[in-house]
Amino acid sequence: MLEGLSCAACVSKVEKALLHIPEVAKAQVNLAERTALVYGKVDPKTMIEAIVEAGYGAELVEDENLRREKQNAQAGHEIKQRKWQAIVALIVGFGLFFWGIFGGTMVATTENHWNWVVVGLAVLVAMLWTGWHFFERAWRNLLKGNATMDTLVALGTGVAWLFSMFISLKPDFFPEGSRHLYFESSVMIIGLINVGKMLEAKAKQRSSQALERLLDLTPKTTRIIDQQGEHEIPIRNVQEGMVIRLQTGNRVSVDGIVLQGAAWIDESMLTGEPIPVQKQVGDKVSAGTLVSDGTLQFIAEQVGNKTTLANIIRLVRQAQSSKPEIGQLADKIAGIFVPVVISIAIIAALIWYFIGPEPQISYSLVVLTTILIIACPCALGLATPMSIIGGVGRAAELGALVRNADALQKASNVDTVVFDKTGTLTKGEPKVTVMASFNEFNDTQAIEYAAMLEQGANHPLAKAVLDFAKDSQVTVNQKMTDFCTLKGLGVTANLGTQKILLGNRTLLQQHNVQTELAEQFFQLETAKGSTVVFLSVNNQLAAVFAIIDPLRDDSVEALKRLHKQGYHLIMLTGDQEKTAQAIAKELGIDQVIAGVLPEGKAQVIQDLQKQGHKVVMVGDGINDAPALAQADVSIAIGSGSDIAIETAELTLMRHSIHAVADALSLAKATLHNMKQNLFFAFVYNIICIPVAAGVLYPAFGFLLNPMFGGAAMACSSITVATNANRLLRFVPED
Repeated sequence: MLEGLSCAACVSKVEKALLHIPEVAKAQVNLAERTALVYGKVDPKTMIEAIVEAGYGAELVEDENLRREKQNAQAGHEIKQRKWQAIVALIVGFGLFFWGIFGGTMVATTENHWNWVVVGLAVLVAMLWTGWHFFERAWRNLLKGNATMDTLVALGTGVAWLFSMFISLKPDFFPEGSRHLYFESSVMIIGLINVGKMLEAKAKQRSSQALERLLDLTPKTTRIIDQQGEHEIPIRNVQEGMVIRLQTGNRVSVDGIVLQGAAWIDESMLTGEPIPVQKQVGDKVSAGTLVSDGTLQFIAEQVGNKTTLANIIRLVRQAQSSKPEIGQLADKIAGIFVPVVISIAIIAALIWYFIGPEPQISYSLVVLTTILIIACPCALGLATPMSIIGGVGRAAELGALVRNADALQKASNVDTVVFDKTGTLTKGEPKVTVMASFNEFNDTQAIEYAAMLEQGANHPLAKAVLDFAKDSQVTVNQKMTDFCTLKGLGVTANLGTQKILLGNRTLLQQHNVQTELAEQFFQLETAKGSTVVFLSVNNQLAAVFAIIDPLRDDSVEALKRLHKQGYHLIMLTGDQEKTAQAIAKELGIDQVIAGVLPEGKAQVIQDLQKQGHKVVMVGDGINDAPALAQADVSIAIGSGSDIAIETAELTLMRHSIHAVADALSLAKATLHNMKQNLFFAFVYNIICIPVAAGVLYPAFGFLLNPMFGGAAMACSSITVATNANRLLRFVPED
């Protein structure tokens, strides 16, 4: 955790300090959360020393719950502190302001100047009491050669107070028209900025609510069963292999496998799916899910930081700390912003001093102070981090895990969605619907041969054949030798002297097996969308099996949503053309690319990109790895496994194409929100700096008061933070 960060310039300084350490490969500083994510093999003590050397504070917090407690305590303290500082400063500032309006004078003369010296000293005490943090950090940064938001605030308010105090001490030194005092502006600016910082801190707390809700899913204790009987222990003491009891209303404490009983479990906070799922013996349960009804016992498999929930929290925090391309641009601009603003302020003040109207010194001071105050780059530094925290957190609530914020920016610009078929658009549970045997082979023999072959395979179709053999009460007593898997074709093996082939028609044709007897069966079943598997024994056709993988219940409706959103939909599959076309027709897919081997899928994606398409690939995160790596954006759907989380840019925890539509909608909303925030931040500075410099004075006689500049600066930060928090309430269309 970091201390002393106030703007994007601070972020830039800390990142540079970390990157100067040779062992650090990458460093990401999150201004909104005041955390740093560092990649590389480096001693934490070295990193902390580098950050302190740069003028900031740092502390290593490894435990997520401890980090949360410290962060909440820090935020609560900041909110409380800024609140009373704002109240004190505004009471003093508005007291002087209204005294000046209702009969008093804010001009020093030889008769009243000692009174104003006393007032000035009182204002100084109020300024230091309520704004010491600005001056301390500005001084610390000055010693390190840095300039930040604190530098601008300290310079602006400090110069105004010094000028006013000098007038109070030596009023005769100044022309009569130049003796106006700005004590009320000095203290009121600090008060208004503290109000902004207080509201900003509250907005930051709200932006982290999604992650906090994930952290709340882990119970503090759990009930275990051991040799001493049944008793509760703290969650941190749970070890792999322990047996845990769950009852209605309990939250699952760690990941495990059900040993006994059954229950309906609400997995909505992990998957986004609101309907409870029944868990029985052998099923997996995940930490953080809620038992809606029932009771069961399960054995702990992954505990502590190894659970799915812990992986999700780690991934969300990593993504919230990352920066998309648009955010990196904003950081680069903010990094040079403060020195540029100071230069503009000095130049504008000099122009007013040499060619401005009387009293020149007063006008030049107003311009200098107002520019320094109004141009603080707080909003610019918060623009993208706040949107990322809101977008990534809301995505986690919808069951979509974002690996890197850049994926959100890229996902918002895609125009083509490519789907793997098996297990993505379909249920991934193929069933044999019908078979036919040929030549001298009967059904039982054919099923036995096929089942013997598929015992050594791990393809989804293998399970369909084995389940069919079990349902047909065919017992497999023999084992084959020389088993070989041929990618995209099928499997081969030997049974004694017999050569057995099981796969698609291409496999048999490559081995010169005649398949004409099964042609009618093949044409009829492929027209229905079935996959036809051929079996041959010693180069003689033995049987054919029609296998169909049912479509997921929501696939058709989800694809309609994606069409409505304007995406071109492609199905990329290793199935034969007719089978793929039949399924695509039912789904409403725009384009089918069939008969593609796994290694050829990446080439298809590359060809689409060469045609100018921005492609998102949706697959299982493992089998489609080359295609996922090639795509502009990769989405692993329905797995939630460690491998999928580590490989895909977006991982969908619920196995539904609606989750793809939700994720792409949220990506667009997040990028739109980032652009809105950057627009607010940039336009604010583009408009306000010239106004503060006095461009409206020649035409309208209007010059911005410094304290209104402070209010405007606070409002800009609050606007950005509030706008980003709208993402926490994002609801996907349809």
